Amino acid sequence: MNAILEHSSPNRKPVRPNLVLAICCLSLLMVSMDATIVNVALPAIRRDLGASISALQWVIDAYTMVVASLLMLAGSMADRFGRRRIFQVGMSLFMLGSVLCSLAADIQWLIAFRVLQALGATMLNPVAMSIIVNTITEPKARARAIGAWGAVVGISMALGPLLGGGLTQIFGWRSIFWINLPIGVSAIVLAALFIPESKSPRARRLDPLGQLLVFAALAALICAVIEGPRMHWTSTAIVSLFATSFAAVVAIICYEPRRIDPLLDLRFFRSVPFSSAAIIAVCSFAAFAGFLFLNALYLQEVRGLSPLRTGLYTLPLALATIVFSPLSGRLVGTYGTRPSLLIASGAMGLSAFILTHLGADSDLNILMLTYFIFGIGFGSVNAPITNTAVSGMPQTQAGLAAAVASTSRQVGASLGVAVAGTIVGTQAAVGASFTDATHAFWWCMVGASSMVLLLGLLSSSPWARASAQRAAQLFQERPPVDTRKQVLVERLAE
Repeated sequence: MNAILEHSSPNRKPVRPNLVLAICCLSLLMVSMDATIVNVALPAIRRDLGASISALQWVIDAYTMVVASLLMLAGSMADRFGRRRIFQVGMSLFMLGSVLCSLAADIQWLIAFRVLQALGATMLNPVAMSIIVNTITEPKARARAIGAWGAVVGISMALGPLLGGGLTQIFGWRSIFWINLPIGVSAIVLAALFIPESKSPRARRLDPLGQLLVFAALAALICAVIEGPRMHWTSTAIVSLFATSFAAVVAIICYEPRRIDPLLDLRFFRSVPFSSAAIIAVCSFAAFAGFLFLNALYLQEVRGLSPLRTGLYTLPLALATIVFSPLSGRLVGTYGTRPSLLIASGAMGLSAFILTHLGADSDLNILMLTYFIFGIGFGSVNAPITNTAVSGMPQTQAGLAAAVASTSRQVGASLGVAVAGTIVGTQAAVGASFTDATHAFWWCMVGASSMVLLLGLLSSSPWARASAQRAAQLFQERPPVDTRKQVLVERLAE
């Protein structure tokens, strides 16, 4: 048969779109909140488990690296095996990983259980968004739903530091993982009751070799950056890791265009707006992840603040993100992506420049203002990333384009923590204080903000829009063919 038709059980009660949206937003709340909760608890984890800076980097990056590598695979699995089913499996894995994280006896086990959490997370947010898009089909209602989805990100950022700080201070860092259990159980039960099962009319083929290459490229790069200071940059192991990452990227470039259903369709990157969106996502989320990582350590280990006060001091960042995320969405809808990207680059660059003067006795009120300014920039950048990524793409490819943009965000988050910890560790090894050691990373953030500015101007130019149109035309042509046998199998399947 040519297709597995979208369907739901004939005996199921009528679909309630708003309830479906609320259930899917529970998964987003849980996964997004997890990042900020863990950052606030890092100093407590370090003291309790005797962890080094590089081990703390792995607590964050083991999670984001797996999510970045498997996001697109999870989308394909949901289309093939059922979106609700994969959503429930992902939620179960995430809860199991959370329980095991709370029981971890040492830092190595905590990192391993974070990987299990990440496996579940890959099946949640992209699949939940797919459920929303396939359930809420009226354009205006769908736009409102996506707006609500974005608002939940800001809410989770606001709740994360407060809940993480309070739980860590009262019950210890292990309790930060308990909060996932009631949310997860509620989402699983409600999904079974109210979300209809659905599959794609034509599920994309799995690409195991492409998936392996993507994971190898990212894992080898992150491992080399994190472990470089400890093992020495010129050691055989580190050089081999960089070489492995480079070889995997070359293999992806050579192999993926030969696939009929590639995991990573390189034709997207012929669009200047799309390529710009991917780089902007990497730069902005690297800045954000490194910012959270270093500031949690600074506020608690240098300034001696409690976990709860740390959460309160970072609240301006979350509030600014909540306010400016929807404003940026409206700005993009009215004036295009350029104004939002200019605001984002300016605000993130200004906050990073202020932090280049950070000292052990800096005024905490100025620091809170800096967090608010950074929140303006980070809140302004999300909407134009997605809009720029799908700009000019055929509607049938918009989902894949958005998925690659989401993957770029996670890649950026992994690199941000890896680079931030590595810079600080390298500077500290030559006698610099923690505060002075962070200055080099803040200058890196200034550079990343400048890149966002340049790409914001470039991606909205007439030349860039013309490249997007040419890339879109490639998807109207026959897809790339890898072998005659694959073509024959596809025709027989039809």
